[in-house]
Amino acid sequence: MEAKLIIGIAAGVLTAVSALPQIFKVLKDKKAQAVSPMMFFVLLGGNALWVWYGILLSEAPIYITNGFSVVCDIVMIFLNYKYSGKKA
Repeated sequence: MEAKLIIGIAAGVLTAVSALPQIFKVLKDKKAQAVSPMMFFVLLGGNALWVWYGILLSEAPIYITNGFSVVCDIVMIFLNYKYSGKKA
C-alpha cells in the first residue's frame, strides 16, 4: 500500500470519528445546550459534498469515511434537538 493512500485513509478515519466524543457525551449527559446545531449542519453539507466528490473520483476512502461523517452529523443534529432542553 502506498504511503499517500495510508495517509489519506488515516486522515479520513480521524476526521470521521472526530464527532464521536461529542455524540457519546450528549448521550451520557442527555444535554446538548452547549452544542451548536449550525456547526453540524455546515459539517453535514461539507461532508456530503466530500462523499459526492469521492464517488465522482471513484475513491472509496473518500466516500466511505465521509459517509460515516455524514451519519455522525445527522445523529448529532438529532441529539441536539432531542436534548437541547427547549420545549416546543
